Amino acid sequence: MNEDIVSPDVRLVGLDGEMVGVVPLEDAKEHAVDAGMDLVEVSPNADPPVCKILDYGKFKYEAQKKANTARKKQRTIDVKEIKMRPSIDVHDYDVKMRNARRFLDEGDKVKVTIRFRGREMAHQERGMIVLERIRGDLDGLAKVEQFPHMEGRLMTMVVAPR
Repeated sequence: MNEDIVSPDVRLVGLDGEMVGVVPLEDAKEHAVDAGMDLVEVSPNADPPVCKILDYGKFKYEAQKKANTARKKQRTIDVKEIKMRPSIDVHDYDVKMRNARRFLDEGDKVKVTIRFRGREMAHQERGMIVLERIRGDLDGLAKVEQFPHMEGRLMTMVVAPR
């Protein structure tokens, strides 16, 4: 910007965005001073470099505002967990599934965990039946990202929205 520009000739773009043309660097600086603005090099790799007359402070402020709105619109995907037991009752299952559907609609992944206690460890197939039922119920809404597997006393499965 201003004094940091080194090229002897520049392609000048005026205040209103109109193309002035290829002018010597000193003339471009005079145009900027007359307008009370800064001379900013917008395309240094062009031949000759393209310089624009604008208010540099306002330019930086608007660029920062644009970056902030882009960051605001960004959404992170969370992993929500739903815990169940292999002998879950029908109503409890329905409540958990309603929550799972809500999480998936919001764009979050859902980790379904089945906890085995005591003698339930001998009947792990019951936990697998519950997870298969969940997979069937969420078939159109979600896809299985991590298939059921055992981790100690927990059987887990992760589903993600389609």
